[in-house]
Amino acid sequence: MKSILATAVAGSALFFAIQGSDLSVEDGSNQPEVAAERTEGAAEREDAHLASAAEVEELDEVVDQYCVRCHSERRLTGNLSLEEFAVGSAVEQAEVAERVIRKLRADMMPPPGANRPAGDTLVTLVETLEQTIDEAAAREPRPGKRPFQRLNRAEYEQAVENLFGIEIDAGQWLPSDQISESFDNIADVQTFSPTLMDSYLNAASEVARQVIGNPNATPVETTYQNEPYRSQHEWDRVEGAPYGTRGGISAMHSFPADGKYVITLGFISGWGERFDDIDISVDGERVALLRYQGASTRLIDFQGRLAYPVQTDSIELEAGQHRLTAAFIRKMDGPYEDLIRPNDWSLTGTEASYGTTSLPHIMQMTVEGPFDPTGVSETDARQRVFTCRPTSPEDGRPCAERIVTRLATEAYRRPLEERDIEGLMTFYDEGAEEGGFEHGVRSAIEAILASPHFLFRFERTPTDVGSGEVFAIDDLDLASRLSYFLWGTGPDERLREIARRGELNDPETLEREALRMLEDPRAKALATRFASLWLRLQDLDKVRPDAFWFPNYSEQVRDDMRRETELFFENLVREDRSLIELLDADYTFLNERLAQHYGISGVVGDDFRRVEYPNERRQGVLGHGSVLVQTSYGNRTSPVLRGKWVMEVLLGTPPPPPPPNVPPLDESTGEDAPEGQVTTAERLRIHRANPTCNSCHQLIDPIGMALDNFDVTGQWRIREDGIPLDTEGEFYDGTEISSPKTLVEVLKKRPIPFVRHFTQNLMTYALGRRIDYRDQPTVRQIAGEAAENDYRMSSFILGVVKSDQFRLKRATSTQADEADND
Repeated sequence: MKSILATAVAGSALFFAIQGSDLSVEDGSNQPEVAAERTEGAAEREDAHLASAAEVEELDEVVDQYCVRCHSERRLTGNLSLEEFAVGSAVEQAEVAERVIRKLRADMMPPPGANRPAGDTLVTLVETLEQTIDEAAAREPRPGKRPFQRLNRAEYEQAVENLFGIEIDAGQWLPSDQISESFDNIADVQTFSPTLMDSYLNAASEVARQVIGNPNATPVETTYQNEPYRSQHEWDRVEGAPYGTRGGISAMHSFPADGKYVITLGFISGWGERFDDIDISVDGERVALLRYQGASTRLIDFQGRLAYPVQTDSIELEAGQHRLTAAFIRKMDGPYEDLIRPNDWSLTGTEASYGTTSLPHIMQMTVEGPFDPTGVSETDARQRVFTCRPTSPEDGRPCAERIVTRLATEAYRRPLEERDIEGLMTFYDEGAEEGGFEHGVRSAIEAILASPHFLFRFERTPTDVGSGEVFAIDDLDLASRLSYFLWGTGPDERLREIARRGELNDPETLEREALRMLEDPRAKALATRFASLWLRLQDLDKVRPDAFWFPNYSEQVRDDMRRETELFFENLVREDRSLIELLDADYTFLNERLAQHYGISGVVGDDFRRVEYPNERRQGVLGHGSVLVQTSYGNRTSPVLRGKWVMEVLLGTPPPPPPPNVPPLDESTGEDAPEGQVTTAERLRIHRANPTCNSCHQLIDPIGMALDNFDVTGQWRIREDGIPLDTEGEFYDGTEISSPKTLVEVLKKRPIPFVRHFTQNLMTYALGRRIDYRDQPTVRQIAGEAAENDYRMSSFILGVVKSDQFRLKRATSTQADEADND
């Protein structure tokens, strides 16, 4: 079976790769016509005042006088020469002009300390460049092009959950997704190889078995592990564990068949004589109770720590995916006696130290089975699949065809053609011949999950469209674009039905559906997918604060920080709030653990809720631990990383890479500082004394220093190593900044770089391709229209959805002879 699937996938993928990823449709008559009318924003740009010839000549002199000195053919500062640049030729030199626009709008050119023209000269220059380029772009749509996209890990997991209602970890089978332009869905880096094909085949086989079950399953072992720095003290209940427990491990486990299973637990022991009861539960119902005594049968693990395996008897469990949890029963409130480390919890708390009483930790849970399988019970996943049952041998194939057609229609995100059904039923026939009706359906599900029509998002090109022509993408393809943008998964039945009727390309219908989808809970994907990647929340996992200096930072605190930022962004979208609140919001979303970490009182319980900040120390995302931790090292803060993050992620003006052989930041202590210590601010001043370093660090360091009151874990501080903090500096426009509040104020004073860079990132994620200089007129149009609506989130989202880039596409080659091959 696997070899047949491999041949089918390889053949289809090879065809699509050769054809440049564009599918043709046999009849292009149903394709919506490209709108001849320009948008209102484009018309307004056309009417905008452009500089006269004399004014353009004066602006050319400004460029020569203030810019060419550095940006010459000889010096090539920033790898940019403006010697041949002319304002009147901005359209022909659009790529260079857009670089100039970005720097001027950020007020980074001329650089700090250099001579600048008087008055509004620079504003006139940048507005003239923008108007010239935008007026030209309004005459001709430039939607761009992209190769096909394939499902990444997150999209694959969500698609499986939508189809079968089970949670999977695609990382078990699929390689990591490559990040490009901050996102993991950029089409041109989503390579396809024989190794990846094999991974998708393995994933399809395993998912199909989890969905259908396997009455003939043989015993296997599956192990779930805790990281050492996951807290398991009395106040930390594992998500999914029954209330009244603490610590342990909880996981969604797929049991292949009804039968007997054995669960083995591995421990790192606490220190001291104590007994603990361990609750083993399935979907919250206890199935075993174990007694753990830390002082008996001690074993030593490979790291030299005390470890204790505890094993259950055979437990009768039913097939299907269930929440399996092993957790200690909580017996008391309040801290244990601790004469050395009076902390809530510490990474070092698992050490055996005299004078302390530390808690045992469950470090791993192994499930072995099934033994003596007795069949497969009805599960939610099976009920989703088997919507009919054959009552006779003759009914088997028609019933299977109805099942396969329904599942494949949703999986392929379009109506099926007869050849689609015939191909899938071939797999059913082979499976049914080998193992009966259910085995045949399982084989067909494997074929669906391994099909290029499921794994790849192809966009069909009408047969009557020639190379280079612009066309409106098919309604069904537009439905997928919209759904993956807003929900991170395929379109629902309503959206597919509207697309089938050919109505989705209507602007009013498209906007109405987008607004409907934003009100759906699935729109949280804009937070967990788009915002999480844009703000680089995955980098949280790369920083492990030193346990000695930050003993109460645990894995749960890290997860809470990530959740805080996701909920904050989700709230901006759900309530259609202003994007500027990302900078200056006086509220956030906290649970008790994270509130205590921030020093905010009055928050009780594990649930997150909106909390007003008690003071102005924290504002917007720059006060979120998710940002502050990822821009630190394990043992100290890094103003350089924090300043670089603000410039790259928020402003879109990344500093140039450091030159070769740049001297590292001096970590040594100084004789003149109190107790031989040198503050971070002083080290940076010494570093900036080197002219090679100063050109970049004069931009980066003041931004990062304004955030240095936050320590490695995002807690507020006023001293560093006992020395009062020095956070004063100058933003590159000369404004003095010394705190998060003053930094936010200077960013808000000039919102255009932030707003446009957000728009560019939103378009990048929505389109699955890089945004280049040719897309900048659309970026400016969306950002400008959003400004008129108080920068509300819906303005940006609808602006992207209604843009030419989202609705249109440029053909890469003539597709007239490809219909038969499809």
